[in-house]
Amino acid sequence: MQFQVLKRAGVASALALTLAGAGCANMSDTDRRVGTGIGIGAVTGALVTGGKVGGAAVGAAIGGASGWLYDREKKRRYYYDRYGRRVYR
Repeated sequence: MQFQVLKRAGVASALALTLAGAGCANMSDTDRRVGTGIGIGAVTGALVTGGKVGGAAVGAAIGGASGWLYDREKKRRYYYDRYGRRVYR
């Protein structure tokens, strides 16, 4: 009985991981960085405030802004050559 529960949990987690990875396939670099910032900020805000909804929302807003600023800084460090390849300075 316990093995069946473990097996179902493994299948469910593999499916969730696959769907999560496929969901980000068409995202731009900016979208991924802002989304990652929102996720990390929401979790951090919830942990710091003890699971309050307001803390998670504030953390998500701060994380999204931080992800956008990080993306802007990363884009200053590269350019595309005449063949369309990304070149870092």
